[in-house]
Amino acid sequence: MEVEVRLEQGREEPKVVILAGEETEEVRRLVEQLGKLRLDPVPVRRREERLLLPQETFLRFYTDGKGVSAQTGTETFTVPLRLYELEERLDQGRFVRISNGEIINLDRVTAVDLSLSGTIRMTLNGSVYAYVSRRYVKKIKETLMRAGREKR
Repeated sequence: MEVEVRLEQGREEPKVVILAGEETEEVRRLVEQLGKLRLDPVPVRRREERLLLPQETFLRFYTDGKGVSAQTGTETFTVPLRLYELEERLDQGRFVRISNGEIINLDRVTAVDLSLSGTIRMTLNGSVYAYVSRRYVKKIKETLMRAGREKR
């Protein structure tokens, strides 16, 4: 596959054009993956300060009773969006919902522990734990299998 990048002054958003001789499975898969990609920064608040941070900064997003929080490796922020709104804006290839109240960054998962009772505990950055609710176990297993195949 050939890749070409052209820079245009003033362009605010990237545009991707795929040139192919025919529509193959590889082309369809590429279109699907590009369609899931989200580059938008995430709006967050730190006390009175409003920030836009890159998606890859975050370990997880979760509800905490007062709203939605976003956790990085060093800080926790308030997010002015509901979890479902955030889920729509995040890169679906990188972020996955693991319960009604939590979305995690798959790129930050350092360990997955399966218990005999069927629960899954995911370790993020070696020190933050997130638990997959039973309702999402099948979805998480499928996502992890798909991610393993794509990285080969």
